[in-house]
Amino acid sequence: MKNLNEARQAIKKKIDEARALHEGAKKEERVLNADEQKRYDELMGEIDSMKAEVEREQRLQDLEAGAPTAQEPGPNEFREFGDFIQTVRFNPGDPRLQFRERPQDSEKRVLSMGVGAAGGFLIPQQFSDTIRMVDAQSAVIRPRAQVIPAGDPPDAAITVPALNQSGARGVYSGVVVTWIAEGALKPESEPQFQEVKLEPQEVAAHTIVTDKLLRNSAAAGALVSSLLRKAIIAAEDISFLAGTGIGQPLGIIGHPASINVARTGAGAIVYADIINMYAQALFGGRLVWIASQSVLPQLMAMVAGVGGPLVWQPNARDGAPGTLIGIPVVLNSRSPVLGAQGDLILADLDYYLVKDGSGISVAASEHPLFTRNQTIIKAFWNVDGQPWMTSPLLLEDGVSTVSPFVVLL
Repeated sequence: MKNLNEARQAIKKKIDEARALHEGAKKEERVLNADEQKRYDELMGEIDSMKAEVEREQRLQDLEAGAPTAQEPGPNEFREFGDFIQTVRFNPGDPRLQFRERPQDSEKRVLSMGVGAAGGFLIPQQFSDTIRMVDAQSAVIRPRAQVIPAGDPPDAAITVPALNQSGARGVYSGVVVTWIAEGALKPESEPQFQEVKLEPQEVAAHTIVTDKLLRNSAAAGALVSSLLRKAIIAAEDISFLAGTGIGQPLGIIGHPASINVARTGAGAIVYADIINMYAQALFGGRLVWIASQSVLPQLMAMVAGVGGPLVWQPNARDGAPGTLIGIPVVLNSRSPVLGAQGDLILADLDYYLVKDGSGISVAASEHPLFTRNQTIIKAFWNVDGQPWMTSPLLLEDGVSTVSPFVVLL
């Protein structure tokens, strides 16, 4: 395939044919019939195959023409994160910091230095993804939550619909189902909805590096990206767990949707607490225990009843088990200490919403530490989060309440 224009025209014709099938059925207020659906599926498969072939051919032609590869940064790209940081600090007028590669990047590449708290340069996407990259071992909430991308505009507030399942409305949010006798009137009922508002809030982190280190772009990039990544993970986890919702995310601890379970003994965790928490959890999802590292001795010494066997017994070969009554345990150094509310939480984090905003942006200044030959690197980004549910859920028995967030009080 050498003529890419012809290939793209062929793809457009197939798209037009698929569009005609869709619009024809839509105009007649019906779904596609069997023959139309078959043809539509065939067209989608052909379009995907042809687009993949075009992309491969384009890639080969670019390489043959000497276009830069992923290992060879182009004239408007940075070699590494340290190169970017070094440029922000020592050469803020570098055209690479103002380059607009694609229309959708335009609002991200022209942030200006020297405009107060809002100043700075957005970290290029390839470095931002690395810094934001989190996994279940380094972060607790984000990798298990529902994350909503920044969108456009990235920092605008959004509202997410949620069923109002509070009080007597219960599981089906007020919908009542009844058996109807022949000829009898059908009762009317409808679900009640409410909105959960998310508006990304700005949060900033800073670190200090020497100018000598900063001139070594590879070393500075590795150190600063590592520090920023860890700081961002910690800040988000802390606010997602216990944030007040005032200028920051609204956390699980103390939220109206969370169920607080009173512990059996002050400053301790016993097996009865585990059972009581488990009994009030909303089942059907992906539950996880979030445990402060300070509760570890309590878990390892816990017995099932008076004189019973150890519940969380490790062995010399495998170490501590990864589950408690079959549910994964995540030890979290950012949770409240033993005896405080939230030192142990049982949660289904699919019910926690995270809304990303703009960022991560970076600014650098030597002025406060000029005589020390040191530079302050500041990173700032916008994010919000809060539980999706607004209250515990009344089960169909009319008595029991459950929640995706059960907190030991």
